[in-house]
Amino acid sequence: GEAAAAPKGPAMAAAAAGPPRSPREFSSNWKALQELLKQKADSSNKSLSACQTNSKKKEPLKVGNSQEVPAVNGKGSGEKAKSTNKTDNGSAKDSPPSAKPKAKRVAMDKNLNGTKSGGKGCEVKKKNSNILKEKVDIKHKRRKAQEHAEQQPKEAEIWFDDIDPKDIEAAIGPEAAKIARRNLGLETGQSKESVEQVLVKEKASEGLTQAVAMDCEMVGVGPKGEDSIVARVSLVNQFGKCIYDKYVKPTEEVTDYRTAVSGIRPENINTGEDFKTVQKEVADILNGRILVGHALRNDLKVLFLDHPKKKIRDTQRYKPFKQRVKSARPSLKLLCEKLLNVQVQTSEHCSIQDAQAAMRLYTLEKKKWEAAVKNKPNNKNCK
Repeated sequence: GEAAAAPKGPAMAAAAAGPPRSPREFSSNWKALQELLKQKADSSNKSLSACQTNSKKKEPLKVGNSQEVPAVNGKGSGEKAKSTNKTDNGSAKDSPPSAKPKAKRVAMDKNLNGTKSGGKGCEVKKKNSNILKEKVDIKHKRRKAQEHAEQQPKEAEIWFDDIDPKDIEAAIGPEAAKIARRNLGLETGQSKESVEQVLVKEKASEGLTQAVAMDCEMVGVGPKGEDSIVARVSLVNQFGKCIYDKYVKPTEEVTDYRTAVSGIRPENINTGEDFKTVQKEVADILNGRILVGHALRNDLKVLFLDHPKKKIRDTQRYKPFKQRVKSARPSLKLLCEKLLNVQVQTSEHCSIQDAQAAMRLYTLEKKKWEAAVKNKPNNKNCK
């Protein structure tokens, strides 16, 4: 006859399982199967959470594919399908990061598209780079110009004393030599005036005038040479002509000749004039005349002389001079540099030259100075 048809579906599974089993054996197998599935599901959930926290890039575990439970019978296979579906649904809910790589990829695609179609962007970048390069070149040129300007010598930096301007020109340059000549009173133009020519009026009277200028050089006496005595007295008339110049024999033992400043040496004063004689001669010259000088209080002190305050014109105490050079007690050297544009006291001092410098400063402001004294006779700043 005809061959029997092959069993299908559950019947096939039952045939493969062998002969039918008793209800008790079936129920015990069913309970064991449920516990096994429960344990597998718990372990898969734990592994899923661990993977999500450790690495976002790792894909979530698919419990349905990785966990395989052998089917015992038709019902068992049905339960297996249900549990895997639940697990898959849960993994889909718990792992939303699976959508992030897509978003990143979209952003990358946009960037790539922008780069590919960025012809205009490249042109803008080139223009910006050219502008930046031009700015850098401008800054470089400005810096070069500034460095060149800084290299040029300034008047305050030229401080060489007793050096020929020609040597300065050969060593540093013409600008430095020009400044040096100006400081020495040597004009750089056609007329080269010396310091003496600036301070002394040529073809002028060599006699006494109504105003005379005086300066004294001093040497040190006492244990440390701190006390001063007069060693030389010089007077010039209103035109800068020397009318009196004498060395003074010391009245005490000299402990410091102060040669570097005073220019006095032992042979100068050892053969000098007697102090009393010099004192009287100077007093006769000053009598009734305007006395000009710088820090005259010190000069009168070493000569043991006095002079009416209304007749004193002290260039150190003249207020307009103080304001111009911005100094409360300006030195004679500073006043000559700023107001006369000449250099004095470059090495050893000379009492004749210092008296000439004080007189030249006085004649520079004579009219204003005398008017101030006349209008304000008690104004000490103008004396």
